[in-house]
Amino acid sequence: MMSGEIKVLLFDLGRVLVDFDHLRSAERIAAFCNKTPRQIYDLFFESGSTVAFEAGKISPEDFYLQVKQALDLKLSYSSFEPIWNDIFFLSAKNRSVFALINALRVNYKIAMLSNINILHYEYLKKNFPVFGVFDKIFLSFQLGLIKPDKEIYNLVIRELGVSAEEIFYTDDRPELVQSAKSLGIKGCVFTKFDQLICDLNDHGITFLKA
Repeated sequence: MMSGEIKVLLFDLGRVLVDFDHLRSAERIAAFCNKTPRQIYDLFFESGSTVAFEAGKISPEDFYLQVKQALDLKLSYSSFEPIWNDIFFLSAKNRSVFALINALRVNYKIAMLSNINILHYEYLKKNFPVFGVFDKIFLSFQLGLIKPDKEIYNLVIRELGVSAEEIFYTDDRPELVQSAKSLGIKGCVFTKFDQLICDLNDHGITFLKA
C-alpha cells in the first residue's frame, strides 16, 4: 500500500457487529421492582453508574449494588447478571458486516473500538464469535476511557502505529464519529450495510467480493 492510503479499518461493536435492545433487560427487571421498563431504562441504562461501569471505574458487584439501590431491586446478583446480559442478538445486517470484515482483513489491518462493560464483553465472547477476526481490540472498560473522549482515540492511534489519516472508522453514533474525525481519522456513521460499502468505496478501500 502506498503512503497516505487507509491502512487500518476500525469498527464499533454495538449495532454494527452485534445488535442490542436494553428494553429486553428492562422488561425483565421490572418484575423485581416498582418501576416500568421505560422508567428503568431512563433511570439506569443512561446513568452515571452505567458510564462508570463501561469505563472500568467500578466492579460488576458495585455496579449491581448501585442498580439495586436506585431501583429498590428485589433481585440477587447471581440472578441479575444473566438478565443484564440478555440484550444481544444478531441481525442480517450484523452478519453482512462480519462477512465483509473477513474479506477486508486480507488487505487491511482490522481493529475494534467499543464502549462496553466487562459483563457484556465476557457474555459476548462466549456467545457471539465476533472478536476473533480482529487484529487489535480496544475496549473502554480495559482502557479506563470512554468514547467520545478524544484521549481514547489518541490512544488507539498510538497503539495502531499509524497516522490518524490512515485509519477509517465506522460507528452508529454520529457524535462518536465526529470526535474521531476531529483528530484526523477518516470516518462514517454506520446506518446500513449498503451505505457502509459506499463509504468504503469513497475512501478508496477495496474488498473481495463473495
